[in-house]
Amino acid sequence: MEPPLSTKPIRYVLKWQALATLAIAAIAGIWAGVHGALSAMLGGVVNLAACVVYAFVLGLDKPTTAGATIVALFRAEASKIVVIVLQLWLVLANYHDAVLPAFFAAFIVTVFMFGMALLVRD
Repeated sequence: MEPPLSTKPIRYVLKWQALATLAIAAIAGIWAGVHGALSAMLGGVVNLAACVVYAFVLGLDKPTTAGATIVALFRAEASKIVVIVLQLWLVLANYHDAVLPAFFAAFIVTVFMFGMALLVRD
């Protein structure tokens, strides 16, 4: 089994998320200045990091049954959610100049992009 971080779907999703984050940050930078661009970058990085954690946790096991595969997927998804919640809390609690529309726009767009991994053929 190939490590999940080196699979084509995960690599494509990470690239798409990074490009979307940069595009939203550029727009937010024009719209709201430096804090808008930084907020959008942070919003996108939350999901980029969560996707990396998801792939890493998924690669820890080598499931041999369907049940073990489901358990591994749930464990990876739970890890991803924990990372997202912690990062959201960190950013929102510590970055007082955050431009929330830019932050949440990048966050939401990159969340939806994770599902695009299903469209990529390996």
